[in-house]
Amino acid sequence: MSLYGLLLYLYTNAQPSAHFADSIRTRYHIPELAYAVVSSDEVIELNVSGVQQYGTQHMATVNDRFRIGSNTKAVTAFIAALLVQQGKIGWHTRFFDLCPELKAGSNKAYHQLTLEDLLSFRAPLFAYTYTYSRPRKQDFKGDDAQQRYAFTQWFFRQAPVPMNDGIQFSNLGYVAAGLMMERASGKDYKTLVLELGRQYGISFGFGPPAASGAGQPWGHNDQLQAEAPADNYKLNWLLAAGNINVSLPDYLKFIQEQLRGLNGKSAALSRETFRFLHFGRPQFALGWFHDTDETGAPYSHNTGNPGSFLSKVYVFPERNRAFILLANVQSEEAEAGMELLFAELKRADRLTAEKPVR
Repeated sequence: MSLYGLLLYLYTNAQPSAHFADSIRTRYHIPELAYAVVSSDEVIELNVSGVQQYGTQHMATVNDRFRIGSNTKAVTAFIAALLVQQGKIGWHTRFFDLCPELKAGSNKAYHQLTLEDLLSFRAPLFAYTYTYSRPRKQDFKGDDAQQRYAFTQWFFRQAPVPMNDGIQFSNLGYVAAGLMMERASGKDYKTLVLELGRQYGISFGFGPPAASGAGQPWGHNDQLQAEAPADNYKLNWLLAAGNINVSLPDYLKFIQEQLRGLNGKSAALSRETFRFLHFGRPQFALGWFHDTDETGAPYSHNTGNPGSFLSKVYVFPERNRAFILLANVQSEEAEAGMELLFAELKRADRLTAEKPVR
C-alpha cells in the first residue's frame, strides 16, 4: 500500500484515540484538531476532525494545511545543517562575515555572533514577536525580502539585552540566520524550503493557509474569531522563525526523517549532526527544546503559536516515536486540551508497546 493509501485508510477508519481527541476538541473549543503518532517508518495513528472555520460546515480534511509557527525553526536548522555539510557555510561562520555591509551600523555586542549562536538562542537579541508595535510596515520599503533585510538592519542597531544562563529566546536570531543561509547558498529562504520539500515529497507553504484559496483552514484567536486570510507582514519578517504551513501527512514525513536521523538511519545527515540539532546545547539546541522523560530518556520538542494556530511536536528517539498535534486556534484553553491529548496518545502508545506478542 502506498503512503497516501495508508494515510487515507487511517483517516477513514476508526483510530484508537479518535473519540477521545474529538471530545477534547469539543470541550476545549478547538475548531479543527489533527494529530499523528509515527515511528521512523510507520504511521501508527492519524486523525483529523472538526471544521476549517468556526461556525461553518466546512469540514476538516486530511490534506488541510496548518501554520506550524516556531516549529519552522527545526526546518530552518535542518536546512542550515545541509548547507554546512555541503561546505557552503560553517556553524562558526559569523553573521557579519557574510553581511559585512551591515556591520558598521550595528551594535558591537553582535559583531561576533555565529550561525550556531543565532540558531541556538545564544545571542543577546530582544524577544521580538508579531505582537510588537514597532517597527511599523511603513518604516521599510520594497518586497518581502527587502523588508526582512531592512528589519535585520534595524534590530542589529538596537541595544543588547541580558542573557539568562547564556540563553535568550528571540525570533530575531532565526531572521538573521535565514539571511546568512541566503547569502551562503545564493538562494532565497523560500526556495531553500521548497527544495527541501521536493527532496522529501513535502508540499511546504508560507503564511495563512486560507490565503491560498478556498478549502483550507482559517486560523482563530482565543475568542474564536477567524483570522482574515491575508499575509501578516510581521510574520513575513519572521519567515525563517515561524511562517511555514504544511499538511499533517506531509509534515509527518519531516518528523519521521528526524527519527531516522537520530537513530543513524538517514542518508541526508549523520547521526551526530541530528543529535547536535536536537540535543547539542543545553535546554534548546538548534530548532528544538529538549528534556528527559519519566525513564530518563531524552526527547526533543517544540510548540508553534503564530497567533491563530497551534502546533506541538514531541520526538522520542529511543522509543522510535513522535507525536504531532495541530490546531487552527491559538488559546490557553486549546493548548491545555492538546497537552491532555498528548498525554493520552503517549499512554495508549506505551500500553500497545507493552502488550505481549501471542
